[in-house]
Amino acid sequence: MLNRNAEALFWIGRYIERAENHARLIDVHYHIQQEEDFQAEGHKWSRLIDALGVRNEYLQQFESFAEQDVLSFITLDLGNANSLFSCVHQARNNLRTLRQHLPSELWDIANGFNLWLGEQSVADIMSGPHQFYQQVKERTAMFLGAEQSVMLRGNEWHFIESGRFLERAENTTRILQAVTVSCKSKEINSIYTQLQAVLKSVSGYQAFRRYYADDMSPECILEFLIVNAYFPRSIRFSFHKLEEHLAKLELDSSEKGSGHEKVIRQAGKIKADLDYMEKEEMSGDLVDDVLNSLKISCQRLGKTMEGAFFRREGVRV
Repeated sequence: MLNRNAEALFWIGRYIERAENHARLIDVHYHIQQEEDFQAEGHKWSRLIDALGVRNEYLQQFESFAEQDVLSFITLDLGNANSLFSCVHQARNNLRTLRQHLPSELWDIANGFNLWLGEQSVADIMSGPHQFYQQVKERTAMFLGAEQSVMLRGNEWHFIESGRFLERAENTTRILQAVTVSCKSKEINSIYTQLQAVLKSVSGYQAFRRYYADDMSPECILEFLIVNAYFPRSIRFSFHKLEEHLAKLELDSSEKGSGHEKVIRQAGKIKADLDYMEKEEMSGDLVDDVLNSLKISCQRLGKTMEGAFFRREGVRV
C-alpha cells in the first residue's frame, strides 16, 4: 500500500497529534505569560507565533500581535494550514477517503471534532481558554483511544502510528525550544517555573516526581522530557516507538528497497543518539544545540519517509 492511501494514513496520525500538541503549546503559553517579559502585549503573543513557526504567514494578515488575532489565526483559521482547525479538518478529509478501510468509529470522532471546531469562535476561546483547549485534548484522546482499541495491527495502523510519533517527537522538541529560548538570562527560579509549566502541559508532572522526587532542577526536567525511556511524550520514547512501527510495516518484495531501509537506519540512528546522550549535554547552552539538531533530524526523517513510501503528488496540504 505504498501509495496515496499510505500517505493519507501517515498524515492522519500527524494531524491529530499536531492538533493536540498545538493545544498543549498554547496551554504552556498561558501558564508562563505572567513572567516579566510577557507584560508587553506584542512580545507576549509574538512568542507563541514564533514557537509554531508561522510568523511570515501571520504577518501577511495582521500588523500587530493582539491576543484575539493570534488565537484566531493559530486555532480557527482554515487559511492557515497549521492552525488547529486545519489539522483536524485535513485529518477528517483523509479519513473520508479511507472510510472503507478503517473502523467507522474513527470517522465519527474526527467528523464530530471537525464540526464542533467549525462552530467555535474566538470569543468562545477567550471566554475560557483553558477549558477550550482542554476540550481539544479530550477529543484527540478520544480519537487515539478508538484507534488503539479497534484497529487491526496491520500496515494501516503502523502508518498512522508512525506519523503520530514523528509528530510528537518534533512537537516536544518545539515546546522545549520555545521555553529554553525564553529562559535566556533569567533567574534560576524563573527557568524552573517555565520548565515546570512544560511538565504540566505534557501531563508529565506526577511521572517526573516519581523519578526525581524533590529534585526539580532544569537539567532533570530536560533529561526527563528528552531521554526518559518510559514517559510516552519524551522524545526518546517517541523515536523508540517510531522505529518499532517502521520495522513492522509488511511490504512485499516489489515494495521493499533501499528507501525503506534508509528510513529505518535514519530513525535508528536518532534513537541510538538519544539512548546514549549524557545528562551534561542537556545543561546550559548545550541543550540548544541538542534541540536544534533533533528538530532538523525530525524534518529530515519526514522527507526521507516521503521519498521512500509516498507518491510525489501526495495528499498532504
